Amino acid sequence: MVKRIPHPGAPRPFRSRLLPIALLAVLLASACAGPATGPQGAAVPGEWRSFEGAGSATGHRQVLPMGPDRKVSIASFSGSLVLVGERRMGEGFRLDLVAATDSRKGGTGWSVWTDTRGDQVFSEVRGAPIGTGSRIAGTLVGGTGRYAGVTGEYELEWKYVVESEDGTVQGRITSLRGRFRQEGPPASPERKVFRGREGSPRDPA
Repeated sequence: MVKRIPHPGAPRPFRSRLLPIALLAVLLASACAGPATGPQGAAVPGEWRSFEGAGSATGHRQVLPMGPDRKVSIASFSGSLVLVGERRMGEGFRLDLVAATDSRKGGTGWSVWTDTRGDQVFSEVRGAPIGTGSRIAGTLVGGTGRYAGVTGEYELEWKYVVESEDGTVQGRITSLRGRFRQEGPPASPERKVFRGREGSPRDPA
C-alpha cells in the first residue's frame, strides 16, 4: 500500500491551521491579564477598618437623687444596631448595655454586640448621662468567634430619648462612627503526644 504524501503547495487541513491561532490567542490573553492577584480587599492583620451605623434601644433606669442638683442612676438597655463597614463590622447586631451615670461626673458603662451567628463584640463606654443629644465614646476591648482580638474606638449620639414616670427609657442611636482592627487568629494549642513503653506515640488519657 502506497502512502500518499501531500503536495507542498496543497492547503493544510483546517484543524492544523486553527491550533497555532488558538495558542496565540491564549498567550496574548495571559500577557494582557498580568500577574494573578488574590481576592480584592483581603484582610491584613492589624489594619484599621472603619464602620458607621445607627440603632435603637429600650431599657429601664433607676435614679437616686443626691440633693437638689445631683442625680446618680443605674440603667440597662437592649436593642439593635445596623452597621455598615469594611469586612466583619458590616453586620446587624443585638445591643445590650449596662451603664452607671452621675449628673456631675458623667457616666460609664459596658456594652455587648451580638451578631446573627452569636459572635460578640465587647466595649466600654463613657460620656454624659443618657438623654437627647448626649454623646457617648466607646472603646472596643475584644470579642468572641470572628471578633476575637478586636480593638478600636467609636462614638455615637443619643436622639429622641423619651423617659416615662416608671423609669422606662426609649431612644435612637445616630451618628455612630468608629474604626477597628484585629490581629491574626491565635495559634492553635500544640497537642502533646506521649510515648508508651514500646515507643509508639499515643494521645494523653
